[in-house]
Amino acid sequence: MVEDGKGYDGPAEDLLPHRKPFLFVDKLLYSDQKRYVAEMTYTEDMWFFKGHFPEYPVVPGVILVETLAQCGGAGLVASGLVRNGLFLLISVDNVKFRRQVRPNDKVRMEVDNVKVNTRVAKQHGKAFVGDELAAEADFMCVLGPGK
Repeated sequence: MVEDGKGYDGPAEDLLPHRKPFLFVDKLLYSDQKRYVAEMTYTEDMWFFKGHFPEYPVVPGVILVETLAQCGGAGLVASGLVRNGLFLLISVDNVKFRRQVRPNDKVRMEVDNVKVNTRVAKQHGKAFVGDELAAEADFMCVLGPGK
């Protein structure tokens, strides 16, 4: 757990069950009980760029949504609102893609809690490249079995 309004210095693997190549949080920059900020750099050697698209690589939209959800899960654990757990994405709404994310872009995710209880977290997230909004979505995750 981090102090209210602080970043997290440990590895993202301590906060999330995801592992490479499906771990999309490099660093949690800020966490309090309501808001989380993290970053991810999509390097040109990432597996999905080989097929999406070979002549014009772009981060797939579903990966951007997954990245937002992972930021939300990491923040929930770091803030102490939930214990380490398996987060399962159960709904995604109001998704908008506003800017392409290309190889070597550093993306800053900002996720706000809308509703959190012992089983479900409803969150709203935005992904930025610099100051440009790249994507946003509302999503809900449930804590998986055994946690």
